Amino acid sequence: MNRIVSPNGRAPGGALKLLLRIAVTASMLAFILRSIDLRDAWMALGQARFDLLLAALAMQFGSTAVAAYRWHLIMNNLKFGQPLAFYWNSYFKGMFFNQALPTSIGGDALRVLDVARQGFRKRDALYGVAVDRVAGLGALMSLTLVAYLTNPGLLPPMVYRPILAMIAGGLVAALGISALGRMSWLDRHPALAVARILSIRLHEAFARHRLQLAASSLLVPLLAMAGFFASGRALGLPYDLMTYFAIVPTALVLTLIPISIAGWGVREGALVGLFALIGAHEPAVLMMSLLYGIMLVVVSLPGLVIFLRGRRHPA
Repeated sequence: MNRIVSPNGRAPGGALKLLLRIAVTASMLAFILRSIDLRDAWMALGQARFDLLLAALAMQFGSTAVAAYRWHLIMNNLKFGQPLAFYWNSYFKGMFFNQALPTSIGGDALRVLDVARQGFRKRDALYGVAVDRVAGLGALMSLTLVAYLTNPGLLPPMVYRPILAMIAGGLVAALGISALGRMSWLDRHPALAVARILSIRLHEAFARHRLQLAASSLLVPLLAMAGFFASGRALGLPYDLMTYFAIVPTALVLTLIPISIAGWGVREGALVGLFALIGAHEPAVLMMSLLYGIMLVVVSLPGLVIFLRGRRHPA
């Protein structure tokens, strides 16, 4: 989850942290590029099927659009109101800030501020964004768990078991959070009270439209992994969709560690390393990861248009 900054949109030492993340990103990408035969990588890209890459881009856009719709359902269940267009605009703006701008203001922080400008408290808006993140991660981990259990021999045991334990632990933690709302004694401890409020908001968010919320939560990672699958096929990687569900989410979760810009470098290193364990062509995997990052930027461009339009015509 992206770090939520202070109400004024800045974090202490934000400029230094940003410079460090830029340095880490550049260093990791340079190391990976030196480890890969770039001629093979360019050859894989040159031979890629353009139609499948376009399909992957469409699937990634669809995944983002469905995620915006899910956030709309969650926020309306939490009594924030606002039409779908508001949440669509805010979600795409947040994605643009996440993917295309090396700033100290994360996309989640931008979404919180957008909701707060409608007259709500930032704290309440933050819970709404957090519930959306929990729903998304829960669905992704559930599908990944199915992929791991149906294909236990895909990765070496020394890799398979820790990742499986991490996924199972994450799902247990999510179930634990959902149970905290009944424990009123947590209110006596400020830090634990926050977790209880999150639990209550989670139940409120899924009190109505459960079928739409469940379907949209599952559709977001399904479309994203289908996009990876299409990109991989375009570059000649011969793996089925379940292989991508078993490998890619682990790499994407690692990108949530805030050490690089939008996960660049971390994602490439994790995907190349994990796919290498099943004998994948590393240059093709590298190009798949780089193309995924570029697709995220392209998909986020409507957010730039919305952001610039809002600056020219403030409410």
